[in-house]
Amino acid sequence: MSDQRKEIPLLVALIPVLFLIGALFLVISIFGLSPHIPLVCAAAVAGCVAVAYRRPWKEIQEGMVHGINLAMGAILILMVVGIMIGTWILGGVVPAMIYYGLKALSPGIFLVATLVICSIVSLGTGSSWSTAGTVGVALIGVGGALAIPLPMVAGAIISGAYFGDKMSPLSDTTNLAPAMAGTDVFTHIRHMVYTTGPGYVIALVLFGIIGTRFAGGALETQNIDAMLMTIREEFVINPLLLLPPVLVIVMVIKRVPPLPALLGGAALGGIFAMMSQSSSLADVIDVAHAGYTSQSGVESVDELLSRGGLMSMMETVALIMCALCFGGIMESTKMLEVIARNLLRLVRGTGSLVATTIFSCIGMNAVASDQYIAIVIPGRMYKNAYDQQNLHPKNLSRALEDSGTLTSPLIPWNSCGAFMWATLGVFPLAYLPYAFLNLANPLISLLYGFTGMTMHKTDAEQNPTGSGSESAAV
Repeated sequence: MSDQRKEIPLLVALIPVLFLIGALFLVISIFGLSPHIPLVCAAAVAGCVAVAYRRPWKEIQEGMVHGINLAMGAILILMVVGIMIGTWILGGVVPAMIYYGLKALSPGIFLVATLVICSIVSLGTGSSWSTAGTVGVALIGVGGALAIPLPMVAGAIISGAYFGDKMSPLSDTTNLAPAMAGTDVFTHIRHMVYTTGPGYVIALVLFGIIGTRFAGGALETQNIDAMLMTIREEFVINPLLLLPPVLVIVMVIKRVPPLPALLGGAALGGIFAMMSQSSSLADVIDVAHAGYTSQSGVESVDELLSRGGLMSMMETVALIMCALCFGGIMESTKMLEVIARNLLRLVRGTGSLVATTIFSCIGMNAVASDQYIAIVIPGRMYKNAYDQQNLHPKNLSRALEDSGTLTSPLIPWNSCGAFMWATLGVFPLAYLPYAFLNLANPLISLLYGFTGMTMHKTDAEQNPTGSGSESAAV
């Protein structure tokens, strides 16, 4: 029976994608509402297209369930991060991080320091999510207290967090991309230095320039002093409160899986709440579920600390599930494959091949709403095209990471963008202009593709310069 089913044509496969783009633009840009319902409607349109081409409902439903299953680990981590933020605030962990951060960091160096701190943590853990959920939460609070716009702070956190997510051998995407392309992880990491290095320097310079705007201004010491005093009055502050985030980072570095590591961090927050803040077990359970509500009377402190809890993540969980229902239908019915395969017809040489790879990954991040799909499908589809052009597989794996990994947090309904939105409290389209590393890397990768710089051939002896320009047509 499956042999009688026709392949869904390209123009028909594009119908759900175009509907999604139009619906998201209308609802987000015009109405100012959340993207949940447009994603549900787009999934319905994709399902109708699939049914029209004789795909049984069971197959469509299995595609949706499979799409959700791909992100189930991420959803569980998101829920645990919500619990951890709640217990860490009640336990004084986040207030202590903000307190010491305000004392140590000045506005002029804050953005650069944020980038470097998040880069170090993410390199050590291999996880952008763990980085954002630990030091990122505190740095958002410090940046807000220093009167630095939160989209800028979030941009610095995202840039640093995804630097390590991309370059650390502990990262899942850093291992997934070379596996899809057919190379080894350390060859892949060395080749990424060519794009990530310049991108990181650009980010450092731009954050340094932006920081000078705040260094020259008068720091509102009265507000800072009021915040410090309020935090001192509301919480018992001491250096031991920094132990939970340190232990979580160490656990992840030691290859403890993120979910038990973060759950252990949440438990530590509850223990510290009872030991150092005189909270009851009922208080710990309450904030783990509903989050912490600050009632200090100081608006800036209350805004910083009223957050967290399992329920605070439920809207984001729903967003991820809606998005992955759509992506699951598109993948299981081969509509994504049809779109990707037709894009190969645009390829005329190395430059257009790299461009096709990069834009496919970005498109997959938007349509499938999952960075793993954005790496796996283009990696699987374009591997032969790179082989035909005698390009080393590390060129493909680098392009997959430069675009698939780095653009995922920039899309609000992608699982990564939804996580950062929920964790940092900043809408992805607001921090997008300041995620300098994430924006620079795809552009640098495109530049190398069209100029042939660092585009190494499979036989290095025949092509020692690594040239592979657009003129070398297929």
